[in-house]
Amino acid sequence: MPSITRHILTIPGQGEREPRKVHYRRCGEGPMLLMVHQSPRSSAEYEALMQAWGAHFTCIAPDTPGFGQSDPLPGSPDINDFADALCEFLDALGVDQCPAYGFHSGGIILVTALKRHPQRFKCLAIGGYAIWNEEEMRIFGEKYLPEFRPSDYGEHLTWLWNRMLEQSWVFPWFDTREEARLSVAHADIARVNQAVSEMLDAGNDYRAGYGAVLRAPRDIPPADAAVPPCLITAYDGDPLQEHIDRLGDMPAGWSAKKVATPVDHQSASLAFLQEHAGTNDCASLAEDSDEGWLILEGGLIHWKGAIGGKLILHAPATECTDPDPGEIAIDVPGHGQSDDFSDMGAAIEAASHALDASDVVWPDTPIGDPGELYPDLTPDRFGSHLQRAWAITRAQAFFDPWYEAKAAKAIPLDPKRLAPQTLDEAAIARIRAGHAARRYHDFLLNRKAP
Repeated sequence: MPSITRHILTIPGQGEREPRKVHYRRCGEGPMLLMVHQSPRSSAEYEALMQAWGAHFTCIAPDTPGFGQSDPLPGSPDINDFADALCEFLDALGVDQCPAYGFHSGGIILVTALKRHPQRFKCLAIGGYAIWNEEEMRIFGEKYLPEFRPSDYGEHLTWLWNRMLEQSWVFPWFDTREEARLSVAHADIARVNQAVSEMLDAGNDYRAGYGAVLRAPRDIPPADAAVPPCLITAYDGDPLQEHIDRLGDMPAGWSAKKVATPVDHQSASLAFLQEHAGTNDCASLAEDSDEGWLILEGGLIHWKGAIGGKLILHAPATECTDPDPGEIAIDVPGHGQSDDFSDMGAAIEAASHALDASDVVWPDTPIGDPGELYPDLTPDRFGSHLQRAWAITRAQAFFDPWYEAKAAKAIPLDPKRLAPQTLDEAAIARIRAGHAARRYHDFLLNRKAP
């Protein structure tokens, strides 16, 4: 099974617009296939599909602006801005033309990009294409995209877990009428937690990207348009399957059909992409030189900074920040954007060598009982791990160690540490670290033991 690598690519600024970073995943060999994820997800949702299709294509899946690890677009972007941003990514990547695949809102972005820049695509395969009527648009406009901002006591996390859990029960997610029930309901903790994690990455920026898709004109190219071929499929249980009947007349080379299962959708899409993709060498693609992911035995390590500089390591249950000039930083194994490793010390040493670090600056080991400092944050059916992480983060602003809530352990109160955005960043770092935080703490203790 082909492995997935991760990369950062900066889109140059134009005029008054600042440069922006795009994070993308890469997997496989052969002609390049661009894969655009749905909202409010990230390219992580395509990992299994990339490994399956990597036998046929070099799969490139960017995080669209404002999602995953990609910077948002400025101002109030519309669907044309997201479509153009996708083509700007192809320009920066060094790709003139390619086939592309998108699911739901990813498909909306791709069809818009194809209408504006048809020469950039060989073909499109789309999973579910929404054609909303006026009443549906009104409902979505009123309720579908509420503000998602950190609250003092983490109430937003309760909403988030249940919103992501119930989106497979009813559609739209807030419609609790019997008529809104879906046949694909589940309570898969891993799936819900992945979607929650991606929404936490996006924060309130999700409203720009998702909103642009919902407000996009509900049309496909006219029947006489000279555009690359496209296949649209939707499986049983997909709330967009009925929209197949709303598409109307389509251009030559376009077709749409209903299929039974997600596997049928993926198989039909792959066959169509292979038929129209052609051949093109995809050996070399652009990426930044001051941030990326090391490919080590056992996984990937996220790094940023100046190779050859002093390596700065962060504390347990936190993650790396932007290093100073002449320094380099990593997310230690299991933290931030780094994979976990069975041998944490060996992974850190391998990263240090690979980055040609001139020295390593180790963090102070937090004071306290490791069993108390890092309680279990395993996701459960009710999302209670999110509230535990938030409560710990608040307590850290009052006491050291956080679990000893008494006057003798009180620390000076700093309003900045209790600001919701600060709490949010710290809580997300702790959630990402999970069990790895305790293992890292133990490693630091053992490293300093005589």
